[in-house]
Amino acid sequence: MTDSSLSSLGAKVVVASSGDENHPPENITDGTETFWMSTGMFPQEFIVRFAEATTMSAVTVDSYNVKHLRIEKTASQNASQFELVTEKEFGHTEGHLQSNVVSLNGSSATHLRFIITTGYDHFVSVHRVTVQN
Repeated sequence: MTDSSLSSLGAKVVVASSGDENHPPENITDGTETFWMSTGMFPQEFIVRFAEATTMSAVTVDSYNVKHLRIEKTASQNASQFELVTEKEFGHTEGHLQSNVVSLNGSSATHLRFIITTGYDHFVSVHRVTVQN
């Protein structure tokens, strides 16, 4: 199993439900210490587009204050007709990053939609998403 950053796979965030000019959605893919921060309210979501169809056994999501995450996939080129892959409840880690491995069971997708349905606070942040293939 190989861990790959989203940027190394040519992936980009193509849609986000909110954005902060100091912490934009693109920060999820850069693999550095930057992050995307929501602007409050739920649900919050972002969609990642891969350069080509990608098969994934799991993703690791490094975040803060995320309580419940839903992941959907599609193989369409225009980011439509998403289907549920999995949902996961994240534990609260006061003062520390959450790092959760979420199984995708070998899913193949051109796009993944990450929907944060609830958080432990009004604002959440996603620092990094890596893919295991």
